Order: sequence, then C-alpha cells, then structure tokens
Amino acid sequence: MPNSFHDQVITILPKLRVQALALTRNRAAAEDLVQDAVCNALSAQASFIPGTNFAAWMHRILRNRFISNLRKRRDTTDIDDVPASAFATDAPHEDRLALKDLSKAMTRLPSDQREALIMVVVQGMSYEALAEATGCAVGTAKSRVFRARRQLEAWLMGEVPERADNRAAARAAALGRVMDARLAAAGSSGRANA
Repeated sequence: MPNSFHDQVITILPKLRVQALALTRNRAAAEDLVQDAVCNALSAQASFIPGTNFAAWMHRILRNRFISNLRKRRDTTDIDDVPASAFATDAPHEDRLALKDLSKAMTRLPSDQREALIMVVVQGMSYEALAEATGCAVGTAKSRVFRARRQLEAWLMGEVPERADNRAAARAAALGRVMDARLAAAGSSGRANA
C-alpha cells in the first residue's frame, strides 16, 4: 500500500535528491541535505495531515533545512578581528587616475632623466648598460634615475617642486657669480703681474 508514510518518503527520494542537488550544487552536500530532511520528516511524522500534499510538505522541509544549514555556516566574527581590507574594495578608476597623473608627470621630466628612468625601471636595464647606451658615466646614469624618481615622487605627492628648483637655481646663480668674481680677480691680478 503506497499510502503509508514510509512508502511516500521512499517514493519521493529521487525528486528530493534533484531538488537538493539544485540547491547545493554538490552531490555529497545534496545527499546530506536529503538525509537531514528525511530525518526531520520522520521526527515530525505526527504533524503531517494525511490527505494533504505530501510532496509539497517534504520539499518544504528540504528547503527549510537547506536555509537553516546556510544560516549555521554563516561566519560570525568580532568586527575587530576582521581585516580592514574586507570592508573596502579597490577602485579601478583610482588606478587609472594615478597612471594618468604619472604619465603627465613623466612628460614634465627633463628628457635625459625620463629616458634614464624608463630604461632602468621599465626596461630593466642596468646602470652600466644605461651609461653605455647614453654615453655618460655610470654615476651620471644613477644620478639621473635618482633625480627623476625624486622629482616624480615630489610631484605625485603634491609637494611644490618649484621651491626646490628655485633654491637650486639660486645656488647655481650664486656659484656662478662667485666663479665669475674669482675669474675676474684672477684675470686682473694676471694683468697686474704682466
């Protein structure tokens, strides 16, 4: 007699497996879910009203068991234990803006510094190879790369590089005046001796 409770459970098992597999998308988890749902149904057998839709009742038990399992698996932790990176995601538009700023700053560099920086940083060239390719000393090549990096950092960090440039220009002008004065003095003392 297929109307007994146990017979109805056995008859609906294949349909429960299909529903469980659709919910879990994992065969082992689906089998566990069906087993748990059948255990729940057997323990609640007294609450089933004969003559009502047994299949709907079993599918509802299976679905509710799946939802309960999901809730149990949900991780709960103290908010202080969660890394800050879990709350924020990278914004790709910020990366594009940073690259755009870098590109603009690179065009502002003197050509020898830009060339040296690209050869060493982007192309992976050694300082010795850079010096040979540009026809300068190794120390000059290192200096160009260093100055380019320092200048880019200043521009990208929002520092005002004009002050540093003005100080360097003022020092160069003062040094030039001192050198001119010494040359003039040496020239006039040479004429006095002659």
